[in-house]
Amino acid sequence: MTTDRAIAPVESIRQVLAQGDRICLFLDFDGTLLDLAETPNAIAVDGALPALLARVSERLDGALALVSGRPIDELDRLLEPLRLPAAGIHGFERRDSRGAMHRAPPRRSALDTVRHRFLEFVATDQRLLLEDKGESLALHYRRAPEVSTAVSAFASRIVEDLPPGFALQPGDMVVEVKSQLFSKGLAVQEFLREQPFVGRRPVVIGDDFTDVDAFRVVEFLGGLSIAVGDRIQGRERLANPATVRRLLEELATDTVAAPSSTRTPRVAGND
Repeated sequence: MTTDRAIAPVESIRQVLAQGDRICLFLDFDGTLLDLAETPNAIAVDGALPALLARVSERLDGALALVSGRPIDELDRLLEPLRLPAAGIHGFERRDSRGAMHRAPPRRSALDTVRHRFLEFVATDQRLLLEDKGESLALHYRRAPEVSTAVSAFASRIVEDLPPGFALQPGDMVVEVKSQLFSKGLAVQEFLREQPFVGRRPVVIGDDFTDVDAFRVVEFLGGLSIAVGDRIQGRERLANPATVRRLLEELATDTVAAPSSTRTPRVAGND
């Protein structure tokens, strides 16, 4: 049955290609390519994933990017030796296809007051985890789902004290404070202005609320949004990371990816 859930997105991509368009692909990481774990550090990356992503990237002439809440250096460590174009910390930092880094204006110090409040709250229960990314603060409670009401109450109090330009972003067993100066949607827009992404129909796959901005961008541009699981709504849906992997396997073959005669030449620096 799960195989059938992967058919609709594959057919939608085939329809795009049948129109003579090429695609570019933007992938969330946790919950999309891999099942979520109790803590961010507990996630397990199997050796097949970097190889699969490399194959898909090759088929798309490098027009594949990761768009994640994790920092880029963590993505590199988890997928070593693969280094893809990537946006990290929900778009605060971005590495383009040539390897150049771009960052939004840093505002870490503006979070110092609420950072202290987060630390105090996490200290009340050892099962809670504060993931301090510098430019954002993520409170994870996957190890204690029964405290969701207390977390929600804490989040409501925090909202009143957030510095200007910051917002609270709910997620799957996590609440995160981040600047409104960056988002996954803005990161996708930047990629789409550059080779090898420019001129291609964008496809984005994600599973959580932070992916919604990217969904809106690609839908506005006539691209395809694919939701994983049932937390958010996309134009298509996949059941779980396993079905995402099956879709990527399809994309890595000649049956789905654009034929070689329509490929864009690889950009210098992608090798």
